[in-house]
Amino acid sequence: MNTAVYTNPAADARAIALTPGEVVLDEFVEARGPWSAVVSAGEVLTIVDLEGNQAVDCLLYAAGDTSVRYSAAVTIASQQSIVLTTGSVLRAETGAALMTVVADEVGVHDTIGGACSQESNTLRYGQHTREQHACVENFLIEGSRWGLGKRDLVSNINWFMNVPVDPDGALGIVDGLSAPGKRVALRAEVDTLVLVSNCPQINNPCNGFNPTPVRMIVTRPEAAL
Repeated sequence: MNTAVYTNPAADARAIALTPGEVVLDEFVEARGPWSAVVSAGEVLTIVDLEGNQAVDCLLYAAGDTSVRYSAAVTIASQQSIVLTTGSVLRAETGAALMTVVADEVGVHDTIGGACSQESNTLRYGQHTREQHACVENFLIEGSRWGLGKRDLVSNINWFMNVPVDPDGALGIVDGLSAPGKRVALRAEVDTLVLVSNCPQINNPCNGFNPTPVRMIVTRPEAAL
């Protein structure tokens, strides 16, 4: 692990969070690792790309009923854009709002690149990658803590990931637009289970071929107290 990230691990979470308020959670997610938490309605989750160019795969579920979960198709159709940034509403298949992007220092986050898996690694990069840890495995490990299984996995968000679409419709996974310390903040519209894979991918540039840690800070704005 690159220890440069931790030169000041106790840096004030309240100052780092994009939305001020009482800090109710402040955790580091190790490189390649999973993470999850319930963000209560009105609270704001700030995701910090500590070293830059680190993709953070993410799934959202209504905490009270996990059959209500993020829908890439409904979110894209509702906002008429395949990228997420400030103002984007992350919607369930019912159209209900789960979270809203309330602040963003990068400007482009991916909705269509999907999550890497052992199977897709093998298909794209060869049999020698089959045993490499991947995002789907992270989702399954962390989701099991909440009673979720493979049938509960849907198309995910990729925070900080840059997936341009060429005029012919081809997708590319290229160097991210983020940088060390860049942040994105999401306000929960309902109590929301946030499931994350801090992407382990080392075969394409989504992580700069070097997965690194990220920081997750949840604040409760004064208006929500």
